[in-house]
Amino acid sequence: MNLIANFAVLASRRAIFDLPVCDLGWDDALVFINELLSVPVGQTSISFVNAHNMLMTLRDSEYRAILAQNLVLPDGIGLNIASKIAHGSPFPANLNGTDFVPALLTFMEQPRRVGLIGGKPEVVERAAANFRRHAPWHEFIVISDGYFDKDDASDVVAEIERRKPDILIVGMGTPLQEKWAYHTIRSDHARLVLTVGALFDFVSGTVPRAPKIVRAMRLEWAYRLVQEPARLWRRYVIGIPLFLYFVLQYRFSRRARILKRSA
Repeated sequence: MNLIANFAVLASRRAIFDLPVCDLGWDDALVFINELLSVPVGQTSISFVNAHNMLMTLRDSEYRAILAQNLVLPDGIGLNIASKIAHGSPFPANLNGTDFVPALLTFMEQPRRVGLIGGKPEVVERAAANFRRHAPWHEFIVISDGYFDKDDASDVVAEIERRKPDILIVGMGTPLQEKWAYHTIRSDHARLVLTVGALFDFVSGTVPRAPKIVRAMRLEWAYRLVQEPARLWRRYVIGIPLFLYFVLQYRFSRRARILKRSA
């Protein structure tokens, strides 16, 4: 992660499972990330992390180490609950990628070249078309769909070097996308890298979003569970209670460590 960005948000983070998560409000996050593109050196990678992703960090040390170097934004009610338990208050905003990335593209007034990587060919093309309608002053380029050899991405890298995007949006699923971007994308490839999971599915209209009232009630996870029970039941029915268990465990083990040091 860009060192300037790292120092700038150091005071605006709170730890979940000892992993720093940015606690900027919505407007401050938009301003801050937009300003990162004006920094003349380095690269910033941004990851959107929910309760399911946090559980992954407990069993995948490489993924955890990569997130520790990225700018991590809180996604979903699970992180809010964890923050209330661990720090006494929720995060200022739900900075989920599905809402935040389109808002960021709208907020960026200076025209940018935005490269898209991931998803099925027809899905990423439709996502690019919808992005163009959403923010027509930017140039949206489909660098590649997600069906390429992740161990030999020379053709994809060559296309990145040819198209020279300012921003790369990578949607290949967690933790693959974070690991691939970390090992493949250099600072001269793109100044800002956003790893976005299933964003292209939503932007393209392939997967419907929950109704606004459901999202306002922070129950989009329940809507998705009803839509895709076979794929998501384990994540939510088992994952949410397990996540809360580990949140409480971290909370009380941290308190015990503090008391031990104070003794």
